Amino acid sequence: MEALVNFVQKEFIPKKDFPEFSAGDTITVYYEIREGDKVRTQFFKGVVIQIKGHGLSKSFTIRKMSGTVGVERIFPLNLPTIKKIEVNKKGKVRRSRIYYFKKLRGKKARIKEQ
Repeated sequence: MEALVNFVQKEFIPKKDFPEFSAGDTITVYYEIREGDKVRTQFFKGVVIQIKGHGLSKSFTIRKMSGTVGVERIFPLNLPTIKKIEVNKKGKVRRSRIYYFKKLRGKKARIKEQ
């Protein structure tokens, strides 16, 4: 069964070339939004909290602060509306999933640069 899934992913899902990033990095994701017949590009800039999956079924979660409210968004890596991903800062964290980052405020919420 897994061989069949791998075959379908190789043959039918186009692979996009995005830069390598990991948890703790600050990235900007540019993606398309369709409103009726209009299409516009919007960006979401934040810290990568986690990366799940492997291969073409990989997804990642980004968290940003909008005022005093934390906003998280999950993006599948092979989403056709993603236009580009920019890595703004490389962060140095010890874990691959930084859920503890949600509870931190102020200076404690800083991530060291690599």
